[in-house]
Amino acid sequence: MSESMSTTIFENRWITTTGSIWIQATTGGSYAFSIYSPALKASQSYTQSTLDTISVFKDIGANAGVLSGFLYAYASPRPWIVHAAGVIQCFLGYFLMWLAVVGVISPPPLPLMCFFMFMAAHAQTFFNTANVVTAVLNFPTYSGTIVGIMKGFLGLSGAILIQVYQALFDGKPSTFILLLALLPTVVTLLLMCVVTICPGSTVDEKKNLNSFSIVALVLAAYLMVIIISQNIFLFPQWAHLVTLAFLLILILSPLKIAIEATRKEKYQAHQVEGNLLPHNTDRKEDERLLGEEDGVFDDMPGTSDDSLSTGESLNIFEAMKSVNFWLLFVAMSCGMGSGLATINNMSQIGQSLGYETVQINTLVSLWSIWNFLGRFGGGFISDILLRKNGWPRPLLMAITLAIMCGGHLIIASGLLGNLYIGTILIGICYGAQWSLMPTITSEIFGVLHMGTIFNTISIASPVGTYILSVWIIGHIYDKEAGESSSCFGVHCFMLSFCILASVSFLGFVIALILFFRTRAFYNSVVLRRLRQTTRH
Repeated sequence: MSESMSTTIFENRWITTTGSIWIQATTGGSYAFSIYSPALKASQSYTQSTLDTISVFKDIGANAGVLSGFLYAYASPRPWIVHAAGVIQCFLGYFLMWLAVVGVISPPPLPLMCFFMFMAAHAQTFFNTANVVTAVLNFPTYSGTIVGIMKGFLGLSGAILIQVYQALFDGKPSTFILLLALLPTVVTLLLMCVVTICPGSTVDEKKNLNSFSIVALVLAAYLMVIIISQNIFLFPQWAHLVTLAFLLILILSPLKIAIEATRKEKYQAHQVEGNLLPHNTDRKEDERLLGEEDGVFDDMPGTSDDSLSTGESLNIFEAMKSVNFWLLFVAMSCGMGSGLATINNMSQIGQSLGYETVQINTLVSLWSIWNFLGRFGGGFISDILLRKNGWPRPLLMAITLAIMCGGHLIIASGLLGNLYIGTILIGICYGAQWSLMPTITSEIFGVLHMGTIFNTISIASPVGTYILSVWIIGHIYDKEAGESSSCFGVHCFMLSFCILASVSFLGFVIALILFFRTRAFYNSVVLRRLRQTTRH
């Protein structure tokens, strides 16, 4: 391989983006827990409460990514180290689980099985951190859009993996566990070396990112049509294979965008004889993007937190001393917690309201699509509102939490079609938090320790979910059911979702406070930084 070809592949942010997209699209095994959990329950003779305990460790593992953030900060600029750590955990977690399910090893004690599940899900945070933080470093002027793309493909990964399962291993959930051990491992090992930090800025940058966005939207639309069709009609095996073939074509299409973007950038560079911004920004620009340039934020009018006026990229311990960190954490506990508590109880809600099984399955399946639209739209729209209207991202976060409050009230109302309308609103707004939060973190606290900080804030999701699912929804449902194990009627979840609506409203108020605290910072620093980078 020639030196120029090697540079094109391994130091190219468009190839990096494509590789990251493919990794994201295959590493969301935790989202497909419902497929293999029956095999896990039957083979190990678990009760439902025992299976729920394992599910809790899955949620904790998938959100407690602090170690991945520390490793990224230590390993930078070598994201492949973080990927490699994720590969080890992913393979061992799912492979050991598969060995137990098929009987190769004797049934492990419950704490050990919980550890297997935690390790498998924890790998997801390493893949996600490596891809998201690298993407933000490579596209600092459109951080919202690129985070939305990365988070969006991760949100779709569960639906993608389920399509692979239905086409190749339908009826063999134990084999699906082996697939989750092998597929992400192989894909990441093949691609992790192309995921590199190579920031730059070009005239057509937004246009090329929009092309990736279009692919993501088309993929989501295709999956939505397939999911609805499969829940209504009985697909023969050949139909599953055909739909999977088209799905793979869509997933591979970002490579074409990357090749064309690379070719056009090289052509433009030759045309202007190097007068465009170089492929790597200069050190001064890098320092400004990382928030490390001394004095940038000094004496900023209207800034109410010292962390915004030091001009330094904060580490996790410094960030945790700021009010803004805890405002963001509590807002995410309210938003992510209430959203995830809704999907975790979707089946029981549908049954209590008299929805048929096919309707409930469709609602659960489509959640991944609404989640994707929120993840993608939250990043994409926040970039537009910030650049064109000067709206700080915390304002959009507050708006989505207010809409989520309305979604909970719609479900609580028990009106006709309430679950369809409510889950669409909650799913989209829940997904938006996952792209807004990392982007806001990078802007307020700097990119240098972004991975550690946003993964720490992500712990808010399982914390909020546990409190709302177990202490609120579970307790009230059992009380309404009385001596019976099941409850039917609007009253089963009405009070619970009124409480969830109040929690979302609290998140809205806190996000609004964060907006007012950071408004001057966004106007004086973030927008100025974007304009300076654009002029380059």
